Amino acid sequence: MTEPKRPDQGRGAAIAATSPLVRPSSTGLQTFTRRAFGLTLGASALTVAACAKRPAYNGPPVTGIVVNKSARRIYLLNYDNVLKAYDVDLGFSPEGHKQFEGDGRTPEGTYQIDRRNPRSQFHLSVGISYPNDNDRALAFAAGKRPGGDIFIHGEPNNERPKKRDWTAGCIAVKNDEIEEIYVMVPLGTSISLRA
Repeated sequence: MTEPKRPDQGRGAAIAATSPLVRPSSTGLQTFTRRAFGLTLGASALTVAACAKRPAYNGPPVTGIVVNKSARRIYLLNYDNVLKAYDVDLGFSPEGHKQFEGDGRTPEGTYQIDRRNPRSQFHLSVGISYPNDNDRALAFAAGKRPGGDIFIHGEPNNERPKKRDWTAGCIAVKNDEIEEIYVMVPLGTSISLRA
């Protein structure tokens, strides 16, 4: 009968001998330095926190998004079925289609969800593919830039908005709502923004 290897024997011993984070002890058991223990706990806590923040979505797929600007509502759709609906705030000058950078309008038309930003200044955000070729042509014809960085996002990280329609042209929802949107909506989803 062979004797089982002690923790200080074999491959683990070689790693322990070269690691500043693991120390062999007189009992033959390896001990972690405080630094290693802190790093291990810290990494575990970050992993758990990241998973806890954004649980997986296992429902019907979101196949489209509709924003009704005049009703201040956004709808997440599975074909013709409404999966979720939320109240929204828009740009500070919400009437009409976005014409150029700085006009405070939220675009109108059909775009795509094209990016995610987990480090948004507004909790979380998903990007809208504005401007398209027509938007660029319209702005350049007026001698202006079309703008960009249009997102569906949460509330500001540093303060709560004070009034309705406070964004620079984005679509804003509450933080718990953007957390749902963030996990439910895949990249490439079509979004229709209507007056």
